[in-house]
Amino acid sequence: MQTRTETETQKIAFQTKTIYDSSLAKGTKKVTTRGVPGVKTLTYQITLTDGVQTAKKLIKSEITKAPVTQVVRVGTKETRQCDPNYSGACVPIASDVDCAGGSGNGPAYVVGPVRVVGSDIYDLDRDGDGIGCD
Repeated sequence: MQTRTETETQKIAFQTKTIYDSSLAKGTKKVTTRGVPGVKTLTYQITLTDGVQTAKKLIKSEITKAPVTQVVRVGTKETRQCDPNYSGACVPIASDVDCAGGSGNGPAYVVGPVRVVGSDIYDLDRDGDGIGCD
């Protein structure tokens, strides 16, 4: 009967930490720290009887390289998108936009006046003078 020691290494998976960030636009993800797996070294005492392994005992487990946690920032900032056909106020991009306080039924509204600088796709300039919701 004889004994010997053997070592082997195993990867240690890295963790992922999510941080919600109000300075990033909603839906944006940004990895600020890349995750790196760690390494664990295992030392075993092996017992051989007539050249055949009869026992294997873990005698030491050591983290030889710690994993690095991956950090992911997720944006929460609401960004309002304005229709480029108008200036002077933000005309939201929607299926229909009406002047606030008017007789329209939305679903979105704008407080005017707004200048038409492109196509008046929401028909906000009813009198054709280039100014809507006035």
